[in-house]
Amino acid sequence: MIDPLTSGSAVLLALAAIALLAVVIVAVRIAIKLAIRVGIVAAIVLAGLYTVGVIG
Repeated sequence: MIDPLTSGSAVLLALAAIALLAVVIVAVRIAIKLAIRVGIVAAIVLAGLYTVGVIG
């Protein structure tokens, strides 16, 4: 019962799963930061266009 848990392939599989989880977490954090920056830039551009009178 304990032997499959301590075999090399199971340990490698667990390490691969942990590494994949870490990569996903980092990717999501980068995507959130990028989305916030794009949103801020879009808001500034829209405010500028509204001020100039191109829209509205």
